[in-house]
Amino acid sequence: MELSRIAVAGSSGLIGGALVRSLAADGHEVVRLVRRAPRSADEVRWDPERKYVDAAGLAGCDVVVNLAGANVGSRRWTEAFKEKLRSGRVQGTAALAEAMASLDEPPRVFVNGSAIGYYGETGERAVDESAPPGEGFLPSLAVEWEGAAAPAQEAGVRTVFPRTGLVVARQGGAWGRLFPLFKAGLGGRLGDGRQYWSFVSLHDEVAAIRHLIDRDDLSGPFNVTAPRPVTNREITEAMGRVLHRPTPFPVPAPVLRTVLGELAGDVLGSQRVLPTRLLESGFTFAFPEIEGAIRAAAK
Repeated sequence: MELSRIAVAGSSGLIGGALVRSLAADGHEVVRLVRRAPRSADEVRWDPERKYVDAAGLAGCDVVVNLAGANVGSRRWTEAFKEKLRSGRVQGTAALAEAMASLDEPPRVFVNGSAIGYYGETGERAVDESAPPGEGFLPSLAVEWEGAAAPAQEAGVRTVFPRTGLVVARQGGAWGRLFPLFKAGLGGRLGDGRQYWSFVSLHDEVAAIRHLIDRDDLSGPFNVTAPRPVTNREITEAMGRVLHRPTPFPVPAPVLRTVLGELAGDVLGSQRVLPTRLLESGFTFAFPEIEGAIRAAAK
């Protein structure tokens, strides 16, 4: 990939921060979108909830990457929080797409983060990008989120939607909560443990996004998940092996529902998602198996 000017929204998050470090290390010029007054030339003001972005700040950018949005699992799903999740993702995407479309020379590619929540509950059925959206809050959010990128697509910007699975990382995301519990010897399966979790290592997540940026022939949705989804029981066993801790404390489903409310449905739900299009494009996973991904994160 030639050296480029790349704007990143969500640069302070788990994936965004890792992506920015990777791009900067290779000499790319990274412009970060911030929600306060810019303090340097490499910052651009935006306010996703209010559907605002300083379009002039995107001029000259070859690539725009949008990874912004409140953490889905950070708190109980009250109606107010669900609206915050929706407005940050949908309004923010629309603001960026419309800003790009307004430029005389728009960026060549828009990578707009999405999630495997698009598919909803799949049980033991494996799905790939050809599957329709599921039912419920997260699928409807993902559909609206991706749809908000339409102005950029209509302006001729190649638009890609990485539908990300559960990112295996020591800090941040769902796994950031699991590591301390397992290290303390308090880890265990959730519910009956038979639900599938479609995971991806943080290393592979960043590598996949860069692959999607680099390949001019790729557009549309791409599942960013390791090739073999595993059950929560298998994950529990792998965490115990890697961290050398017992895993004696299963968390019953009723307890999860009491603590997490509506979010428990997604923790207990099963998503067996395959990265068919990513593999067909020639992408190679560095950590295709769960134990390797956990070991990489635990370092």
